[in-house]
Amino acid sequence: MNLKELSELLNLSQTTVSRALNGYPEVRDETRRRVIEAAERHNYMPNTRAKGLATGRSMSIGHVIPLSKKHEILNPIFGDFITGASEAYVAAGYDLVLSLVPDDDQAAHYRSLGAKNNVDGLILHGPMVNDSRIPLLQDLDLPFLVHGRASGWPEDYAYFDMNNRRAFERATRHLIELGHRRIAFVNGREEMDFAHRRRLGYEAALAASAIEPDPWLMVSGDMTESLGAESVARMLDAPDPPTAVLASSIVIALGVERAARARGLTVGRDLSIITHDDELSYLPNGRDEPLFTATRSSVREAGRRCAEMLLGRVANPGGPPPQELVEADLILGRSTGPAPKKDSA
Repeated sequence: MNLKELSELLNLSQTTVSRALNGYPEVRDETRRRVIEAAERHNYMPNTRAKGLATGRSMSIGHVIPLSKKHEILNPIFGDFITGASEAYVAAGYDLVLSLVPDDDQAAHYRSLGAKNNVDGLILHGPMVNDSRIPLLQDLDLPFLVHGRASGWPEDYAYFDMNNRRAFERATRHLIELGHRRIAFVNGREEMDFAHRRRLGYEAALAASAIEPDPWLMVSGDMTESLGAESVARMLDAPDPPTAVLASSIVIALGVERAARARGLTVGRDLSIITHDDELSYLPNGRDEPLFTATRSSVREAGRRCAEMLLGRVANPGGPPPQELVEADLILGRSTGPAPKKDSA
């Protein structure tokens, strides 16, 4: 199937179909989705070589992963993000270029990508609170978009982010409304911007209810099952244990659940758990009913939107950088309930 045939099938002009597939921002989202779905259904593939020669572009988008973060490639969150981004790239006739680079060589690699024109744009993953990659990329003549934000820099760059602070403030407030006062927080590494913002949301909800934060109940680290299990096990064995836990990922939450069950506690009755759920393909939060109460945001949809926004910037490099901040939903599951009453003496 060629462009003309696809356009006739959709009853759209060839210009509209081409712009939809190439991420132009003036195309309505509904039209773009219809075009992409039809292109995938009928195996329409733009001629990338001819397109590149005509536009002077490489027809590739770069994703650079530091070697210290190479385990992220095995992370289901990264996999779902790349799946969503790839769907947009394929529909637009673009290739994804993934580079594993030593941490100290990142700056040189970004400069090399810009000088050699190997890619038409870059998506920056895992921004830190103070991320030196952002001003570096701003100095290069290369479109980029940040998946997330960096609190330490002015927000004058292109980004797509989930409102982490508001999501975790809302989750903490929900636990407080259920009567919980001893609320533990198991977070990712807080030099990462998303984790920093989540802690701010947690602390803001406590402050609004005049609850003093307890450093003993706050833990951060690599978001693993063992972090949740081991840190909450220590808390549950203390004289004044938490009655609720706010976890920064469903992997952490599974560890928290393991620690609770090992002590004979019933999740949702003796210990409440709220987690963040990215609607992961390979780690669903239950089937018919959510296992965990969760702040939910689709990382696959985030990947698709990041790719679409960056492709739009590649096609139209002028104008203000696109920025999109989405809100997470609060999904009620079986893991939360009223704070247990203390036994009277």
